[in-house]
Amino acid sequence: MGQIRTRTETNTLYFDFQYKKMRCREQTMLPNTPINHKKLSVVMTKIEAEIASGKFDYARYFPNSPMLNRLQEINTVVVQPIVSADIPVIPTTPYFKDFAAQWFDELRPTWRSSTAKGYQAYIDNRLNPYFGEIMVGCIGKADILKFRSMIAKSANGKLKPKTINKFLKLFKMIIDEAAIRYDFNTPYRGIKPLKEDKVHIEPFTVEEVNKIISHVRADWRAYLIVRFFTGMRTGEIDGLKWKYVDFDKRQILVRETHSYGQWEYTKNDGSQREIEMNQLVYDALMAHKQAQGGLYECVFVTRDGQPISNSNFLHRVWTPLLAYLGIPYRRPYETRHTSATLWLGAGENPTWIAKQMGHSNTEMLFTVYTRYVPNLTRQDGSAMERLIAASIQITPPTSGIALSPDRVATEVHHWDQLLTSDEVAQHG
Repeated sequence: MGQIRTRTETNTLYFDFQYKKMRCREQTMLPNTPINHKKLSVVMTKIEAEIASGKFDYARYFPNSPMLNRLQEINTVVVQPIVSADIPVIPTTPYFKDFAAQWFDELRPTWRSSTAKGYQAYIDNRLNPYFGEIMVGCIGKADILKFRSMIAKSANGKLKPKTINKFLKLFKMIIDEAAIRYDFNTPYRGIKPLKEDKVHIEPFTVEEVNKIISHVRADWRAYLIVRFFTGMRTGEIDGLKWKYVDFDKRQILVRETHSYGQWEYTKNDGSQREIEMNQLVYDALMAHKQAQGGLYECVFVTRDGQPISNSNFLHRVWTPLLAYLGIPYRRPYETRHTSATLWLGAGENPTWIAKQMGHSNTEMLFTVYTRYVPNLTRQDGSAMERLIAASIQITPPTSGIALSPDRVATEVHHWDQLLTSDEVAQHG
């Protein structure tokens, strides 16, 4: 009698039955669940009934089975597979964990190290625990939606939609590639990302900037001055070398970054730029260089001359300093946003600001930063008010025109004369 058994090493189900005096074991990619076991048991019953009646077509149930060759050798006619909605087709595709590892290794050279580290963490901690033991060809749309719902609930609302969308975006890249290579329809069709909350930046005020720079340890003062007044990203300033500081042209050349202990190309080509140094930044860097005495390649280093650790700065300098000053905590990245709002508040050209920030255009300035400008300049529309008062002259009417009932009746009669009787009745 045929049975549905479980493969120990993969926890997947397989058929075990006798046909033509041969033991047949046909693997499936279905995980061992009560629903799947019941489904395959029904198929097993149907197979045995067809074997007993002499109507069993092996190829119809298992079109990719190696057993077909053995059956041909004993002169068994093999009929071409017939697609049937109630007969499960057993494709042979790799398990998700195996394909994800292959996909990652193939594309790893194209990513920055920080990107690769993030992807690896997503695969190991989020995707593999759920999809790892399922063959890629067996993953359905319902599985994806269930996964998304599960991680949202398990986090008790702590994971933002943007974070969940990152997990699913990575999964989509993997499963879409698997679908192309193994010729099946991607299950991700029709799944829309979760609606993400609008990102709100929290730049520091001028008063807060003054307090931070005035109270930070002397060995970190130049570092914060450069962060607050150049708009450089964390990896850009941590990887800044003296050869990229041009005091003659008063420019900082952004050419590479340093993060997770590795030197890399900038975020993108647009990030390769020249930042104009204002007098405050120029003086701070000049004094900092003299203090270093030309001993180091990097502008900002640890005591042993290595590029600074952002984690060390965050936990030993930044967080304690804000707490000491009573300033609400913000990420160090907000120093970049602060630069943009200070430049806008000072009336700098938006195109110039975008170039300083490494943006390809001014869209970011007008969608993210502009709302902070009134608080810095105290304009709040007053410039337009002055323009109207100085240039726009509108003469008000001296008197109104009142229409008497007779005048109104005359007007109605005039227009009625231009219409047929039917049109008058239609328009009332």
